[in-house]
Amino acid sequence: MKKIVVCGLSNRALKMFIEPILTRFYHENQVVGLLDFDARRHEICVETYPELAGVGFYTPEQFEQMVKETGATTVIVTSRDDTHVDYILRGLALNLDIISEKPMVTTSEDARRVLEAEQNSKGKVTVAFNYRYSPYHIKIKELIQSGKIGKVTSIDLNWYIDTYHGSSYFKRWNRERAFSGGLSVHKSTHHFDLVNWWIDQQPEEVFAFGDLHYYGQESELNPSPRDGRHCGTCSEQQNCSYYRRWFGRSDTTAAKDDHLMAGQDLGAYTNYRPDSCIFDSEIEIEDTYVATVKYNKGALLSYSINFSVPYEGYRLAINGTKGRIETQEYHAPSRTPFPVPEQTIDFIPLFGSKEIIHVVKNEGGHGGGDPLIQEDIFLGPDPARPYEVLAGAEAGTYSIAVGEAVWKSTKSGQPIKIKSLLTEKEEV
Repeated sequence: MKKIVVCGLSNRALKMFIEPILTRFYHENQVVGLLDFDARRHEICVETYPELAGVGFYTPEQFEQMVKETGATTVIVTSRDDTHVDYILRGLALNLDIISEKPMVTTSEDARRVLEAEQNSKGKVTVAFNYRYSPYHIKIKELIQSGKIGKVTSIDLNWYIDTYHGSSYFKRWNRERAFSGGLSVHKSTHHFDLVNWWIDQQPEEVFAFGDLHYYGQESELNPSPRDGRHCGTCSEQQNCSYYRRWFGRSDTTAAKDDHLMAGQDLGAYTNYRPDSCIFDSEIEIEDTYVATVKYNKGALLSYSINFSVPYEGYRLAINGTKGRIETQEYHAPSRTPFPVPEQTIDFIPLFGSKEIIHVVKNEGGHGGGDPLIQEDIFLGPDPARPYEVLAGAEAGTYSIAVGEAVWKSTKSGQPIKIKSLLTEKEEV
């Protein structure tokens, strides 16, 4: 029986981890401790899952006390991104297993610290990269692993975040690099991990450009240069294109946040507003990136991401010495302003006829990936699977290093060596 403590009672913690433990995996897993700095989050957790009423609640400084009193064996880390490293290191120091939401941490330096701590611990770090578990992404992995396209030579990955989803990052804490690492870490590490896993190569060097075009005070879409506005109470709602695109004049859920539990309002949590203005002057992270990544076995990645696009999804092409894989996903059809086709995977041999592959879908969040990763996390990896899907600390580290390199290259105008980010700096 895994005795699990949960650090950070976010909506992600409740729906992705706590609920499946209570409903599907309770025979092998038990929540024995809950931790958060905000007592209101604990109240909402218990209101949502009354069966947790008798489980002890702790604050961050009581982590070691919680572990001792509960006899915990496993720590689930679902707090704000920049706090992950603290709980991971403290848990490893006590030889506990760690399950961390992605990104594992927010800097390469902290990732290196996690790797070192894991080497000196009996505990193991797992990173919840649920994108790997999409049936489409698993099928792409199988096609590459089977040798169907030969040696991978290049990857083109263009990711699109729509105006609903993209603007949400600029309303919350994600817009502060100190908390999130910027979106090349908070969001793009998902995508970098996918590519690293698909092609089974390690990133070596990154060159990138990035900028802030759509959000922040200088945006041409900003109704006025005034700071301190909030969507729920703003007098300029009808002059804001982002607001008008998604909410009507009488819409009382205009400041709805997908990271709040259903039915909660803007005051659900202490000192947390998920509807800060996307045009505030303090915003300085980028909303657009293009990057090239060189891998240790010769592959090259051409990557882009834009956080203000009319529809959501991605376009992918993977080239190899024997052929090419292509696919396009429309992630949120209900928010796409035109009919979208069903996603398929095309295999085009270098010399021959195209094959169109229809993938068997899976129910559940994130394209059917969430239920599958939950099984691997709480029951152990599927022994019938001939390859690893569940990610560890090394995978988390390389994804973060690429994301940080994208930002640092953007700022410096220079290529960034991944090794330079993961090597301990000597004190002068």
